Amino acid sequence: MSTPIQDGVEAAAKRAGQIRDLYEILENRINGRVWSTHELMLGFTNDVGTVGRLILAKEGTWDIDGDATAQLEHKLAESMWWVMVIAKRLDIDIADAFASTMEQIEAGLTHAVEVD
Repeated sequence: MSTPIQDGVEAAAKRAGQIRDLYEILENRINGRVWSTHELMLGFTNDVGTVGRLILAKEGTWDIDGDATAQLEHKLAESMWWVMVIAKRLDIDIADAFASTMEQIEAGLTHAVEVD
């Protein structure tokens, strides 16, 4: 039985897939093929680097043009999109993976805080 969080992640992953489908149409038109998993990962890591610079900008240690918060919102959401797209490409159910990972982390943390 799924949880509301799993349902939300599943819905987000479905939407990410719809957007990816549009990118694949463009990639086929422009390149004659869709991006490989490796190329997807390079796109993701590029955006992660941008997130790092935007965090510096938000904290006032890196100059950028524009609104750091708005740009961070966009890049963080885009980073979630990359994760969902890559998970689908690798045949990983990201909703189940997220739920089970959070349960494992919670169990470990609960045990750690109860030890005190």
